[in-house]
Amino acid sequence: MKIDLTETTASKINKALVEGRRAVGTPAIGMVLTLVIVTDEENAYDALKAANEASREHPSRTLVVIKRVSRSPRDRAKARLDAEVRVGTEAGTGETVVLRLYGEAIDHAQSVVLPLLLPDAPVVVWWAVNAPLDPAKDPLGALAQRRVTDAYACERPVQELSARAETYTPGDTDLAWTRITPWRSMLAAALDQGPCTVTSAEVEGEEFNPSCELLAMWLADRLNVPVSRKVSGGPGLTAVRLQSSGGPIVLDRPEASLATLSMPGQPDRSVALKRRETAELLAEELRRLDPDDIYAAALKFGVDRLSDGDGDGPAGGGSGDPAGTAKGEPAASADGTPAKSASSGKKAPAKKAAGK
Repeated sequence: MKIDLTETTASKINKALVEGRRAVGTPAIGMVLTLVIVTDEENAYDALKAANEASREHPSRTLVVIKRVSRSPRDRAKARLDAEVRVGTEAGTGETVVLRLYGEAIDHAQSVVLPLLLPDAPVVVWWAVNAPLDPAKDPLGALAQRRVTDAYACERPVQELSARAETYTPGDTDLAWTRITPWRSMLAAALDQGPCTVTSAEVEGEEFNPSCELLAMWLADRLNVPVSRKVSGGPGLTAVRLQSSGGPIVLDRPEASLATLSMPGQPDRSVALKRRETAELLAEELRRLDPDDIYAAALKFGVDRLSDGDGDGPAGGGSGDPAGTAKGEPAASADGTPAKSASSGKKAPAKKAAGK
């Protein structure tokens, strides 16, 4: 069922939601959270489609905020709100309200969204495009427990990671990080299969893909070893190579669905490592509402501390030693705790646990 409201208010939208639920025979509210999607008209369809698919696992009230640009000064000075209320099969397993803001209402989106939030339910804000530099200080972001961005949708995605690190607030996350969850799980499982000492690593993937940098920073932060970044033709991440005391460990994905895991003393094995759709990424992020400390540590490690793969300097264009490890500096222990500094006279090799 779909209800169109022109030049409306939040109270009229709430009334339409109640009427819609009664009309489709579901008067009770069975939703677990409020998902606020901030997007533009061009990307609204894809974002809403992903949210509807994710709602099968997380029934939610979805509020889509679309800020429409007014062409004339007169229209820009006039506040206007149009809404489209969807319930039943039109809204997945929850309910959806598409909000189109005009004029001065654009600068007060939080005032429109606040009366529509589910009472006593967590709030997640997802910027499908055009995320603010500091999501936690954005008026809409301030309403949420979790704030989801996507660096891949930015014009300069790798540089965006540095900005995210500077403004990180517990509760922030990025879909570029979510995309590498299968890679992190596979690498951690590979390192748990036998005792070994990792000495260096290389991450290979297409250019301008922030997931490659995040995976490299995660390895460098958890293992405290030099990690280089190598550019390939893609798609996405294509390979990770770990040099260890027992021999090379390689996770190679030349195509977008199947990868090959090579380990010393073991036959090569094929593993499923497909590129996931946005709906799967969003559903994963909605499973947890607590801060992601591992993401925070990887993000704050810094892109400029990665090697460019040729030994000529950092991948991020900054200065510093590859992976932030100076010559003679000790690596991390198995639990990810930094070992004692070189000045203490004791050294510890990098161990196998690549984070949990």
